[in-house]
Amino acid sequence: MNQILKKLFVLVCLSCTFAVYSQTKSVVAPKQTTMCNPVNLSYRFCLDAPSRREAADPTMVVFKNEYYLFASKSGGYFHSTDLIRWNLITTGDLPLEDYAPTVVVVKDTMYFMSSKGAPITIFKTSEPKSGRWKVVTSAFPIGMIDPDFFVDDDAKLYFYYGCSNVNPIQGVELDAKTFHPIGKPVALLNNDKKNYGWERPGDYNDKQPNPWIEGAWVTKHAGKYYLQYAGPGTEYKSYADGVYVSEKPLGPFKLAEHNPVSYKPEGFIAGAGHSSTFQDKYGNYWHVSTMTISQKHMFERRLGFFPTFFDKDGVMYVYTGFGDFPYKVPTKKISSPEELFPQWMLLSYNKPVQVSSELPNYPKHYAANEDIRTFWSAKTGNKGEWISIDLQKSCTVNAIQINYAENDTKIFGREPNIYYQYLLQYSNDNKTWKTLANKTLNKTDVPHDYIELKVPVKARYIKLINYKVPSGTFAIADLRVFGNAGGKAPVIAEKLTVERDQNDRCIVKLKWEKKADALGYNIRYGASKDKLYHNYQVIGPDSLTIRSLNSLQKYYFTIDAFNENGITKGKNTIEIN
Repeated sequence: MNQILKKLFVLVCLSCTFAVYSQTKSVVAPKQTTMCNPVNLSYRFCLDAPSRREAADPTMVVFKNEYYLFASKSGGYFHSTDLIRWNLITTGDLPLEDYAPTVVVVKDTMYFMSSKGAPITIFKTSEPKSGRWKVVTSAFPIGMIDPDFFVDDDAKLYFYYGCSNVNPIQGVELDAKTFHPIGKPVALLNNDKKNYGWERPGDYNDKQPNPWIEGAWVTKHAGKYYLQYAGPGTEYKSYADGVYVSEKPLGPFKLAEHNPVSYKPEGFIAGAGHSSTFQDKYGNYWHVSTMTISQKHMFERRLGFFPTFFDKDGVMYVYTGFGDFPYKVPTKKISSPEELFPQWMLLSYNKPVQVSSELPNYPKHYAANEDIRTFWSAKTGNKGEWISIDLQKSCTVNAIQINYAENDTKIFGREPNIYYQYLLQYSNDNKTWKTLANKTLNKTDVPHDYIELKVPVKARYIKLINYKVPSGTFAIADLRVFGNAGGKAPVIAEKLTVERDQNDRCIVKLKWEKKADALGYNIRYGASKDKLYHNYQVIGPDSLTIRSLNSLQKYYFTIDAFNENGITKGKNTIEIN
């Protein structure tokens, strides 16, 4: 009898152990297939006060079928094989405290330069993973900011540069062996803020000073040269890239009809300027851009990836629609942005939030307001501080993005103990909790951790419990939840009116009839009825003023409605001349 009881006791213990394990087992996808902007990189803390993170002015190159990402003030450079997982490579050989690095691949060698006054040193390596670089020349004679190397199909090497609210973007051919200029630099483009609204400063292109024209990048496609440039300023939500086109690498360049080519003025995180365009290993084009926070400092920035296309007429466009929602990372050649969208909608906007504690001026609703420039903060950074979001009904949850904020941090540079530890849970009754992700033993830096679930779960409540933050308080810019609420997509937005300002044709005012079942709207517009490549996404309002048009061309507009269940495309297109 005692033996039977002992066996029963062992079986009960094993059952209990398995039950506990089943409650804590992570449901994170073993192989991530999607990503979400801002990219979850180990952004370095700046060396000067206030303590904050920064990465900007990116250059991406593909070397031996792998990806290398260089960005300002990163204390190293990043490496990836799939555009999803990134590791940092550190080196003492490069001037990594200089801004706006540029890198070019010539055959089996990678060359590096950064912004600096003359003379400038250029470096090279054939083993970028090693972190070892050699000097090519220490006497490059042009002092400049925001350099860009470009190698043409005929192996000729060109150099573009400029960052000024007065001077133009310039270009010059270089000797491919010595890297010294051949001839004199040529002025290629400058601002025209009177006619090009996207070049006007301000979050909403509503300020008067001259814009900063900067960040040149050249892409060659189908025999044409696409000279991209950034403006009006890195601290603005309107930070964008324009594009000019030419038949020759040094021009003359003509403004493309579709401008700005890269533009994301709203959303959880805005900005899509000072970028580099590259092709992945499958031949798809991507635009990796600077995105703005710019609260603690104007240079408080992040990076984002956007799919990029050239249509049948050679029109280049960067797709930024729903540009901070999850999207698929392709493993084959694609032809349209629709192939990348998994139809996971935003479930967490303005939903009720409960927290363990909160600091004055950092209230809990800031963790669900779709604005990276605001955040909720607990009173401490102690283990056990928590935040919970009520989705208000049981929803299908596919992914979660945890965006940490650097509140009261004391970190400068890179330190060995910069990482976050947490437990992410879900529930349908706010009582019984199951584990979504157990990262209580995590030792990696995940400031914008993105959790893709291998199998979607049904959940009403999402809870994040702090175990460790590297410094400061437990603070969240937004705890963003993606999936589907299980209802119907919104009805079509109706009664859209579009009125162009007759005194300033860069400005247009839109108004529509707001429907109760719509969370927000995405205005699509462009210079041709069949090329509505611009996207302007808003949550809530029934009107919008856009100040980023080209005053010299006509436009076409339509409006899509979206909610927690899907997107309903607009059917009517309005022309304004």
